[in-house]
Amino acid sequence: MPEGGCWPTMDLLRSEPMQLVQLIIPIESAHRSISYLGDLGLFQFKDLNAKKSPFQRTYAIQIKRCGEMARKLRFIKDQMAKAGFLSSSRSLGDTHITLDDLEVKLGEYEAELLEMNANSAKLQRSYNELMEYKLVLSKASQFFPSAERSAISQQREVEEHILGERSIDSPLLLEQEMLTDPSKHIKLGFVSGLVSREKSIAFERILFRATRGNVFLKQVVAEVPVVDPVSGDKVEKNVFVVFYSGERAKNKILKICDTFGANRYPFTEDVGKQYQMINEVSEKLAELKTTIDIGQLHRANLLQGIGYEIEQWNLLVKKEKSIYHTLNMLSLDVTKKCLVGEGWCPVFARSQIQNVLQRATVDSNSQMGAIFHVLETKDSPPTYFRSNKFTSAYQEIVDAYGVAKYQEANPAVYTIVTFPFLFAVMFGDWGHGICLFLATLYFILREKKLSRQKLGDIMEMAFGGRYVIMMMALFSIYTGLIYNEFFSVPFELFGRSAYSCRDSTCRDATTMGLLKVRDTYPFGLDPKWHGTRSELPFLNSLKMKMSILMGVAQMNLGIFLSYYNAKFFKNNLNVRYQFIPQMIFLNSLFGYLSLLIIVKWCTGSQADLYHVMIYMFLSPTDDLGENQLFAGQKYIQILLLLSALVAVPWMLFPKPFLLKKQHEERHRGQAYAPLHSMDDDSFELEAEKVSHGHEEFEFSEVFVHQLIHTIEFVLGAVSNTASYLRLWALSLAHSELSSVFYEKVLLLAWGFNNVIILIIGIVVFICATVGVLLVMETLSAFLHALRLHWVEFQNKFYEGDGYKFSPFSFALIGEDEE
Repeated sequence: MPEGGCWPTMDLLRSEPMQLVQLIIPIESAHRSISYLGDLGLFQFKDLNAKKSPFQRTYAIQIKRCGEMARKLRFIKDQMAKAGFLSSSRSLGDTHITLDDLEVKLGEYEAELLEMNANSAKLQRSYNELMEYKLVLSKASQFFPSAERSAISQQREVEEHILGERSIDSPLLLEQEMLTDPSKHIKLGFVSGLVSREKSIAFERILFRATRGNVFLKQVVAEVPVVDPVSGDKVEKNVFVVFYSGERAKNKILKICDTFGANRYPFTEDVGKQYQMINEVSEKLAELKTTIDIGQLHRANLLQGIGYEIEQWNLLVKKEKSIYHTLNMLSLDVTKKCLVGEGWCPVFARSQIQNVLQRATVDSNSQMGAIFHVLETKDSPPTYFRSNKFTSAYQEIVDAYGVAKYQEANPAVYTIVTFPFLFAVMFGDWGHGICLFLATLYFILREKKLSRQKLGDIMEMAFGGRYVIMMMALFSIYTGLIYNEFFSVPFELFGRSAYSCRDSTCRDATTMGLLKVRDTYPFGLDPKWHGTRSELPFLNSLKMKMSILMGVAQMNLGIFLSYYNAKFFKNNLNVRYQFIPQMIFLNSLFGYLSLLIIVKWCTGSQADLYHVMIYMFLSPTDDLGENQLFAGQKYIQILLLLSALVAVPWMLFPKPFLLKKQHEERHRGQAYAPLHSMDDDSFELEAEKVSHGHEEFEFSEVFVHQLIHTIEFVLGAVSNTASYLRLWALSLAHSELSSVFYEKVLLLAWGFNNVIILIIGIVVFICATVGVLLVMETLSAFLHALRLHWVEFQNKFYEGDGYKFSPFSFALIGEDEE
């Protein structure tokens, strides 16, 4: 392995060799060491304090402190968003601010903003109240005199009505009251203010009922919506004046106003004082407006200054919080002067980690350096594949099924080629492939700009898989050239067709057929096949047989990879009793079928392969007759059938019994190990492990597992081969849909000889092509290719029961937040 900062060549087939490491770091350099390891991003810490709650850990106070700073930053960001400011990536201040200084600064900014918000809210409320007051003064003065006169006359009518219904003594008393002081009898009070227009009818009704009609209400509509001082929202309101008589009525009116949220404002009957009050309110409004504008300007300048630094502060707080979270995973040693940590790292990163720890020791002026110690362990290490922007999407496709076991063969290496190819077999049309390629090319050429933007869920997914889609498009162009389809239209790109009509009119082409006048078309399908009577039977036969050949080839690849896995892990049992019988069973049946397909193509035989395969099982000893493709075929079929039958018990029985025998031998050998080779404690520990391992082995469970695995493979060999016929079905569906859109939309519109109809036809054709063929069919073919890889290919060799290498890295902080 290269030393230092030099990275070895990327190897996707096997995960990087990993090692379990113990780090002993002095407390004075622990923070800086973890920080430098976060910058490196190649060390995955194990939590040594898993049994402790978050509040019992060493650095709980520091994490709480960082959480409080993060809250203040969120508050400041919310204030910036409300003010319409965006955070800037460029920094104008000190780029090396400490956490303590940042904590003080954030506290000052938060207090200042809170004070500004409180003052601004008070000033704005006062301003809105004065605006409403001004509106009341201008509106209420219009109807005040007439309303009072109407109220007085109404009161007199009521009194006269009551007077007529009194007894003989009543008029004398009433007459005496009226003669004493008439002005006092008709003196009315009033309440003025604003009420919401949608509540005005209910407000009037409740006033009438509560006072039994002994009030007079006058309302006028405010033309412009006003800002409510309490809620701060623009509300359509009415100006009202309520005339009343008596303190009880006044108290009821005030309570009803409070209930309906009606804002009351004082008003005077004196016209001169009214104008004076309007002038005073206008002056106060002008002063408040100036004060509010100055405050908003000061607040905007403060937030703009913060905007240049807030991203840097946010990143610093996230880093510090992640550092303390990591420090909490380390345990204190007995002396409480060092922190002990354990974790996984790639073997190639050993020198880099040691250099980082040494640099942290020097920078923190520590007298004792950190200790890097490799531990021996039987734990399964995490899986780590170093990928780039091209291979990462393929690795994600595989990891979605399951993360590879440590050092297990990685299907992503083969998926890079097989996935886009199987997609293209179903999507083959070089016109559609070019459209897909151009769309992907836009993502690739603008990837730096688009990677910094938020694209939405669907676009983000498409952008992340841009290189997968590019390969799918390129393979689609290739298979489209083989199928000779450009939006379902054939072209003579590689020469002229090998066939020609019998005469110039081509009337008998569909009945009598064509004549072969030239050599075979050099590449792909001859263009003359399109539109002929035998096109569909020919393409069906061709694509169906191609699907079987591709399926058997990919399944054989999967079984071969199981052999390389077994050899790598030195598991000879899997080679002898899994790989060999599986290869025999699959190829005795479907490998033989693939051979028959190739022989039939090469010889031009008319043999019925369905008949051959069916009667290979039903009547293996019967003569094949006209279905015989080569000499000795009957005996070869019998031999292959017997081989397939023998392969089933070969897979089922030997492996469980041999595993049981190995376990018993291992247990017997460890139980009688010489005592002088270990002390008492280690002997007891080893004996405990042996007894524990002996209890774990259950022959019945192993046998049932092997039985299930055998049945799954035998049935899967049939169902998986049939599953590959989806390549034929999807390819046929795509071709026929493309042909329908071309003939029934575009050509039909062209035949009307009308420009408007032609334009409509072109628009419909484009929409159908994009919506159905380039979006829905792409997604459909993608999902079917995904299924073929996950189920038919990967289940032959891929266990996928590992776990990902998740190093402590500052580069992942932003991604986790998103």
